[in-house]
Order: sequence, then C-alpha cells, then structure tokens
Amino acid sequence: MIQKIPVNTSIVSGVALSEIDGDMKMLLMKRVKGGYWCHVAGSIEGEEKGWQAIVREFFEETQIAVSELYNAQFLEQFFEADVNVLQIIPVFAVLCPPDQSVTLNEEHTEYRWVGLEEAKALVPFPGQRNVYDHVWAHFVDHTPSIHMKVNIS
Repeated sequence: MIQKIPVNTSIVSGVALSEIDGDMKMLLMKRVKGGYWCHVAGSIEGEEKGWQAIVREFFEETQIAVSELYNAQFLEQFFEADVNVLQIIPVFAVLCPPDQSVTLNEEHTEYRWVGLEEAKALVPFPGQRNVYDHVWAHFVDHTPSIHMKVNIS
C-alpha cells in the first residue's frame, strides 16, 4: 500500500497593510507559542467560509474590524514534518485605514508595523517571505484588481 501525505486546507491567513506615519507598512506579531514573528492566521470554524474566518481571526487577534478585504491570489504552503501534513493556506490582504490601531490577544506578546524588508528579516520561514513579497507587489507597489476584492457585507 502506498502511504500518502494528508493535505490540510482548513487554515486561512491574512496580511494587514496600513499607512503608518505616512509610510505603507504591514503588521507582524510575535507569537507566544514558538516566539516567532508572523501575520494573522487561524482555522476555519463550523460552516464559515474562508473569508469569514479571516475576518473573525483579525478581530480576535488584533481587534481590527476588517472593512476592506482582498483575496491575495496566493497559497501559503508548507510541510509539517512532525505531524506529516501538507498545509495549504489561502492568503488574504486587509487594507486598513491610516494609522490603524492594534490590540493583541493572548496569542501574541508584541506587534510591529514594518516595511517589506524588515518584515522579511524578522520572520523565520521562507514561505512567509514569499507571502510578503507577493502581497507587497500586488497591494502596495500596484493597485489591487477590483476582481480580487471580497464582498464582506
């Protein structure tokens, strides 16, 4: 019998962008579990759609009430060797108003609004750096396509 690697598609992630003191920045938070820097992510619950889960996760983790959500058209993917699972995670971009405030929950110890290069220097995983390059290219360097906007009303 051929052994297969299970695929998990029950997690979503999102990168928040805000103009902070006149410069575009992305939000990173330091996780309690693992002690590393990351963006918002979490599991889809019950009958939620992926976009509903990321809106909820943003509010739970940061108290950001998402009002402008985009499908970033990027799949974050990595293999978790310890549990033998391939994680495939759709990424969303959250465009926040200027100088967006953040209130962290107990999952994180601190946060920073950072530029692209600082974000890539802070995070431990190559996949995170790929996510940030993609989001920056399509949501900061260029105006996002209206076709990527998620209707959250």
